[in-house]
Amino acid sequence: MGSMARLTIPRRRIANGLSVDVEDWFQVGAFENVIERDSWEALPNRVSDNVLRILDLFAEANVKATFFTLGWVARRNAGLMRRIVNAGHEMASHGWDHARVFTLGPKAFAEDLERARMTLEDATGVQVIGYRAPSFSIDQRTPWAYDVLAEQGYAYSSSVAPIVHDHYGWRNAPRFAFQPLAHSPLIEIPVTTAILGGKRVAAGGGGFFRVLPYAFSRWAIRQVNRAERRPAVFYFHPWEIDPDQPRVPDAPLRSRFRHYTNLDKMAGKLTELIHDFDWCRMDQVAHREAIRAERLAA
Repeated sequence: MGSMARLTIPRRRIANGLSVDVEDWFQVGAFENVIERDSWEALPNRVSDNVLRILDLFAEANVKATFFTLGWVARRNAGLMRRIVNAGHEMASHGWDHARVFTLGPKAFAEDLERARMTLEDATGVQVIGYRAPSFSIDQRTPWAYDVLAEQGYAYSSSVAPIVHDHYGWRNAPRFAFQPLAHSPLIEIPVTTAILGGKRVAAGGGGFFRVLPYAFSRWAIRQVNRAERRPAVFYFHPWEIDPDQPRVPDAPLRSRFRHYTNLDKMAGKLTELIHDFDWCRMDQVAHREAIRAERLAA
């Protein structure tokens, strides 16, 4: 008999988690020491138009995402919240007004979660099961945060950046999804990092995505998908596609560099990214990671 050609079955492409942290230009951590919360009401609201642009971009690419939204924003934009869920995207919580978790105690954190969740659910009519801490502020200082999330019935969190950074980071956290509590099925899904020169490097979006060449992000996500066989978690903010937003001259130079660099290029890079990879909502990632955890424990 002649030899038969070996059949090669291609590996299934991994669906990565696509997420938007819905906050306005004046609510970012970089400006928290120069823009007072009491002034927010008087500042130009640009988040609605930016989210509508994002919804159009996602619709053109036929992708679904999770919108981690501040309760403060949802209370003032209920119609926008309904448009997000009516388009098939997931609504999830980003807390009430971008207070970092390590600045709150368990009681204040619980109140922040409840206030934001009630506002989001009232605006959309759908259950909120996901949470992302402002500025990835669940870390080694907040061991109590997961107990609070579990008590309030959250299915997953995506609140950890497992890197070293001057603004945030939990150096020793796992790189991929883990269950932080022995008594709860709650899943934590860290934002993506890649390995470069034996060290973890941030590769999950935000300022890193805007500032660095697109080729870096493409390489990093391919590494996670192909070498690790795990989904990547990518995030960005509505203000990042808004080059015409007001400037904050009193902010530190480093903060201004991170915030304003390549705003005019962000929409184009996003379009390329969402066409280069497969994407899904974060609740879908959480569901698959929970199944993976059950299989590993069996």
